[in-house]
Amino acid sequence: MCMAMQRSVCATLLQTIFWFLISNICYGTKTDIQCLRNIQDSLHDPFDNLKYSWNLTNQTEGVICKFNGVECWHPDENRVLFLRLSNMGLEGQFPLGIENCTSLTGLDLSSNNLSGHIPDDIARRIPFVTTLDLSFNNFSGEIPANLSNCSYLNILNLQHNQLSGQIPGQLTILNRLTTLNVADNMLSGSIPQFRTQFSPASFANNPGLCGKPLNDCPSSKKSHTGVIIGSASGGMVLTITVVGVVLFFCLRKLPVKKKEKDVEENKWAKTLKGAKGIKVSMFENSVSKMKLSDLMQATNDFSNDYIIGSGRTGTMYKATLPDGSFLAIKRLQDSQHSESQFASEMATLGRVRHPNLVPLLGYCVAKKERLLVYKHMPKGTLYDQLHQTDTKNEVLEWPLRLRISIGAARGLAWLHHSCNPRILHRNISSKCILLDEDCEAKISDFGLARLMNPIDTHLSTFVNGEFGDFGYVAPEYSRTLVATPKGDVYSFGVVLLELVTGERPTQVSNAPESFKGSLVEWITYLSNNFLLQDAIDKSLIGKDCDSELLQFMKVACACVLSAPKERPTMFEVCQLLRAIGERYRFTAADDILLAPQSTDADNLDELIVAK
Repeated sequence: MCMAMQRSVCATLLQTIFWFLISNICYGTKTDIQCLRNIQDSLHDPFDNLKYSWNLTNQTEGVICKFNGVECWHPDENRVLFLRLSNMGLEGQFPLGIENCTSLTGLDLSSNNLSGHIPDDIARRIPFVTTLDLSFNNFSGEIPANLSNCSYLNILNLQHNQLSGQIPGQLTILNRLTTLNVADNMLSGSIPQFRTQFSPASFANNPGLCGKPLNDCPSSKKSHTGVIIGSASGGMVLTITVVGVVLFFCLRKLPVKKKEKDVEENKWAKTLKGAKGIKVSMFENSVSKMKLSDLMQATNDFSNDYIIGSGRTGTMYKATLPDGSFLAIKRLQDSQHSESQFASEMATLGRVRHPNLVPLLGYCVAKKERLLVYKHMPKGTLYDQLHQTDTKNEVLEWPLRLRISIGAARGLAWLHHSCNPRILHRNISSKCILLDEDCEAKISDFGLARLMNPIDTHLSTFVNGEFGDFGYVAPEYSRTLVATPKGDVYSFGVVLLELVTGERPTQVSNAPESFKGSLVEWITYLSNNFLLQDAIDKSLIGKDCDSELLQFMKVACACVLSAPKERPTMFEVCQLLRAIGERYRFTAADDILLAPQSTDADNLDELIVAK
């Protein structure tokens, strides 16, 4: 009896300790509460918008999520995702202590009365922001060049302040920046050449600014013409002589420099020479046993001449084996897993087999390098087949495009609905859809997103760029930062749009010059104006498949709807595409192997309604 009571007490005590530890692990830290306290103390709040809403004496998990202007990662967790403090009449300088909101991804302080300089170390304070809006305040001084270290910025709005000086050229390295507004300031100098072409309105009302997209910068005054002409004539001979000498030596040294550059670019491979005896772990008995030395010999020590593709997950090399066959070797980008964790992940991915997935044949761990061995796909990527006009690729006819879409949809649907464990791809694009010798679609890079981070948190997943290539990312990711099946559906919808329009995801050649948006934005505009048929690839029209093209377009539009709940599942997408291609008899049987309850067949037609 006593022993039983003791065991009961011990069990209760252990359970209490367990839940105490779990609660401290799973919930946010007190730093976010301290962050809000510092912001509240450093700002003057004349209208008491924060005073009564931000009751910081109560530190219950999730309480701050109900504060005015505070958005959390989870309603039951004190971890700030976004601060929306717009139009509150706040006064003072840039708020102090904001760096304690360590998971902050958005800050909106617009339409207040804030003044002073934007902190020179702003990237240290808010390193993960994707949206920064300081517009309609009284900030002065220069735009800090340190903003270029906020490498995840999508939106930067500094409109209507008193900022002076030049726009830092360092901001051009922000390759995720899609919206920039510095209008209505006192900026001067030449506008840097950003990757994205921003409209003139983004730079308007800065009297000293010049250059594209505004007026050209004035050239130096054409005075002292005679002196200039005389000097030019006198120096012409000297200039020609100097240029000739420079060209002579440059051309002589060019092969040497190229050789030095090549050595530097695959320097990582040279460090593996001492590990050449390491075995390659293979998942299929039919594949010959190999060592790292075999891979290095088959790629000429991973020479740049053997690169056949690169992306967020790493670089792919074509390996030529002694018997004349080929493999594809991927060097993973920055995998931080331990060797045992990595081997466990590989064992899982090595068991994943489907006709529309590129099979993982094996892997090799050598020092810090992680190499994956795949079957080689001779037709390359779908992206290259669709968009590389400088190659000898033939134009893909409609039946082939439809077959490719059905095969890719079948593979992705299997990952979502039937694979055990089920896998989100996170990086779907036409670059990760490969084609074998029969142009059968095979999805690559599945399961690799998890290998980029040892801890699969929302923040680490987002900031390491695991939500796909530019132009394929679902719009909700900049707000939620959570990977979902519907995010994969959106990315796949962009691929479908590429197939039916022939356009690239980030630029539309068929649109007016004034249009600078993405392919999805272009399709949305046409759909809203009942002009959807204008987007279809002209080479496909008039070949007895116009109705199929329009139905296909509508399926693609359903996939890229802005609201995730309105998008179909991948099973539904696959079924819809199969229905469109029924007359071609691409497959004899339904081999998708999905549970029938995944969709309601009677409601499928509703999904083909254009936005």
